Amino acid sequence: MLLRLASALPAKGLLTTSFSNSAKQAFLAPKLAKAPNNNAVLLRNYARGPREAPPAVRGEVRRGPTLKEKLMGPPSANAYSLGKGAAAGAAGIGLGALCYYGLGLSNEASIQHNSLLWPQYVRDRLHTTYGYFGAACIATALSAAAVFRSPRLLELTTRNGWLSTLGTFALVIGTGAMTQSIQYKEGVGPKQLSWLLHCAVLGGVIAPLCFLGGPLLTRAAIYTGGVVGGLSTVAVCAPSDKFLYMGGPLAIGLGLVMASSLAGIWLPPTTALGAGLASLSLYGGLILFSGFLLYDTQRIVRKAEMYPQYAMQPFDPINASLSIYMDALNIFIRIAMILSGGGGNSRRK
Repeated sequence: MLLRLASALPAKGLLTTSFSNSAKQAFLAPKLAKAPNNNAVLLRNYARGPREAPPAVRGEVRRGPTLKEKLMGPPSANAYSLGKGAAAGAAGIGLGALCYYGLGLSNEASIQHNSLLWPQYVRDRLHTTYGYFGAACIATALSAAAVFRSPRLLELTTRNGWLSTLGTFALVIGTGAMTQSIQYKEGVGPKQLSWLLHCAVLGGVIAPLCFLGGPLLTRAAIYTGGVVGGLSTVAVCAPSDKFLYMGGPLAIGLGLVMASSLAGIWLPPTTALGAGLASLSLYGGLILFSGFLLYDTQRIVRKAEMYPQYAMQPFDPINASLSIYMDALNIFIRIAMILSGGGGNSRRK
């Protein structure tokens, strides 16, 4: 009925003029022959419905995406650019420090200079400490390979869920605390067995990295060896207390990296906020544990120098080696993830 009423309106208007019917027909005939069909135009406009005025006509301003929409939206192509730039800058600083201290341009006494005055027991302590460090790396690699070859053990390490995550944390922390609490004695004893158990547990935790493939993990191990060797050289050639002041800032950074890693459980890297947290955990953790390696290296040397030769408890090289062992392990994990494409890099095949 409404469409019919709209089509009748033009005819009703024509009837209200003061011309007679015959005069109207004679006057309007040539014009109506050339004019468009007004009824068809009105019908089309009515069928389309009311048109909304543009924002500029209504006086409204278009609203952009909110902060929440930006954070929870998909990440941009440069989501990891800041982390990559920070890692590249840290690498440049490390190379500069290696050249500066390695060429002996610093006027302060370094660990290398002080080593000329070390008694033999200090040298033996450091040799034993780094011997346990190398053995821990080998034991961890063998444990990871053994777990990866066992379907049942690999299933346990790859389970998802809160119970498995909490169980893994409890096992790693428990074996580490037990290892550090036992008094050190030379030879094979409870301390050494607990240390091997701790290394085996950590090897099982990183066993899923074997899915990345042997060639990639070999490259990651070589790069990790280069990073650890270069940073250790910097720590030895630098003044003996140059990096010992970094304990406080490194502890704060560790809290940030740990928080970003835990937040990644709820915020996957498919969102902008999750990608930023993943970049902080990956590249920020790589820089953080590189700094920890500098700090722990000089701390171990200082402890080997200052610890009494005759004491109630002897110098513990296992506890001393655990710190640099954990630093190297975290550096290896992050380098392997970056090489696999987890840091915004496309993996080349």
